[in-house]
This record gives sequence, C-alpha cells and structure tokens, in this order.
Amino acid sequence: MALTSKKTRVLLLTHSSLVPPNTATTAELKAADWRAEYDVVQTLRNAGHEVLCVGISDEVGAVRKAVYEFRPHVAFNLTEEFDGVGFFDQNIVSYLELLKIPYTGCNPRGLMLARDKSLAKKILSFHGLPTPSFEVFPRGGGFKRPAHLTYPAIVKAVNEEASLGISQASIVTDEEKLEERVNFVHEHLGTDAIAEAYIEGRELYVGVLGNMRPEALPVWEMFFPSSAGWPIATRRVKWNANYREKHGIYSGEARELPAELAAKVKDISRRVYRVLGLNGYARMDLRLTSKGEIHVIEANPNPHIGKEEDFAQSALKAGLTYSDLLWRILNLGLRWRPAAE
Repeated sequence: MALTSKKTRVLLLTHSSLVPPNTATTAELKAADWRAEYDVVQTLRNAGHEVLCVGISDEVGAVRKAVYEFRPHVAFNLTEEFDGVGFFDQNIVSYLELLKIPYTGCNPRGLMLARDKSLAKKILSFHGLPTPSFEVFPRGGGFKRPAHLTYPAIVKAVNEEASLGISQASIVTDEEKLEERVNFVHEHLGTDAIAEAYIEGRELYVGVLGNMRPEALPVWEMFFPSSAGWPIATRRVKWNANYREKHGIYSGEARELPAELAAKVKDISRRVYRVLGLNGYARMDLRLTSKGEIHVIEANPNPHIGKEEDFAQSALKAGLTYSDLLWRILNLGLRWRPAAE
C-alpha cells in the first residue's frame, strides 16, 4: 500500500543540526548530513501529509509545544542522541510515551538493551543465539589481561552507534595493541570498551520490520576489495561516500547465498529482534564464515532510513517503494501500544 490520500499530521523529530531545508539540489543532497530527514519529509509531504520538523538538542520544551499546538497523529522519530549522549535517545521516546503520542521506531526498553553491546550479547548468549566471545573493559578499572579473548579482536565503545570510534586500528592482534585501543576508547570516546573476537567472513545486514510479527527483508552485504585492509564497516566506510568510491567498497543484495542459508540468516535476525524486545524497524549486523557459521554482531534499532541507504534499498528489493516503506513504519508506530505490551 502506498501512502494514502488521507492527511496525517506527522511531527518529525531529529537533532537540531539535522533539520532539513525545504528544497535542496542534487549536489547538496549528496553531502548532506540531513539527507534522511529530507527524504522522509519530502516523501510524506508529496503524499499529502502535513509534516512539522522539530530539532532537539538539550531540551524537550519544543517537543511539548509542538505536541500541544500541532496536535500530531504520530511522531516520526529520527533522533539518535540527546545533549550529545547517544544512549539518551531512549529518553526521548519515553517522553513521547508520557505525552501519549504514538511514534515510529523502537520502544525505550528495546533501545536500551540493543544500545548496550555487552548486555545485548549476554541476552543473545542466554537464548542460544551465536555471537562472538567478548570482554568488557570498564573505565577506571585498569587494564586486566583478558582470560578468554582470542586474537584478532575488534575493540569498540560499549554504547556508541554509527561506528563511532571504529577504524582499521580497532582490530588488534596482541595484548599490547588491545590495551592501547581500550585506552583510546576510554579517553577519546568516554565510554567503557568492549573487545570481541573478530570473525573472518562476509559482512551481512538484515532489515527487520514489524511489531509482534516481524518480517525480515532480503539479505544485504557490504562488499570489500582484497586491498581494503581489514574488511570492516569503519566510520569512514559507513558515512563517507567518496572514501567508499575510492576503495571500491559498496553494498548490495548478498550474492551466491544459498536459499537455505539465507532463510537461516533471516530466521536468526527475527529471533534477535524478538529476544531484545524490538519493534518498528531495525537492522541486524551479522558475519558469515566460509564454513557457513552465522555470528550476530549487533542489533541496530532505528537504522538510517534515507532513500538510498541499505534499509530502504533492501525494502525496495522486497517490493516496497520508499513511500510504501514510510507508510508501513508510520502504521507500525500508530498501532504500537506500549502500556499493553
């Protein structure tokens, strides 16, 4: 179903620096940080819906004002942080629930569980879902030699998203490099560090869409040339189109993936979605080894929803145009009842 002609009042929430202009050139869009916001706003408006875009930085007064004056039917939540803190995005959603406003994307509990990589991995392991072995290094706790970690390993921030702090240097091959990278995360990102066993294999992504009955979209893959160093989705790989073009890195539908294995990847992705209590839409990051072993790397609720990004492109492969996708996401938000779940 495409976006209907019935007018819906949509309150789009994003960071104050990402409020899009009313018009933009192709060149501006290519480099714009607000591309997703622009795509959503323009698509909804073109379908006849009324959209008010409100930017949030370190206060929620503007949200409350917009709710009482604009009286939205639903909030399209594109926030990823509050006051510079990534995992505070859950509090924005909690605030919408207190105001009794339906919203798109994931609920606060699901956001909290998925954002904490250590906690999420413990939950996945408890439910028998395959995830790499790991060690957590808290700030202020001193560096302790890991008992079970194998090398190579990849070091990340425990609760940062969008590959923040991830580079080629994040892959460590011995204890000395591990300690150096853990200290980097502590000092430069200000969070606890997590080191997990590096899984050699294919980088797969699966979009999942739904509330109680989640649907897995076609399996997507990040393709790396052999000369690209460690084949990992660093921050530059994810967010720098010129860097990807220069190094021949691109994403698309997974190739030569047997139907039975693709079905297994999708099934694991749906199980992760349910176990972590997610709803709305999310992207699962996985690794597939040459032996056909699947490892869940992490779950990403409310992934980038730009028209040209992986989630929308995999939805298109499944037969959902971009307007169809946005309408599905809006309806999932309108139907979600947090107090009843």
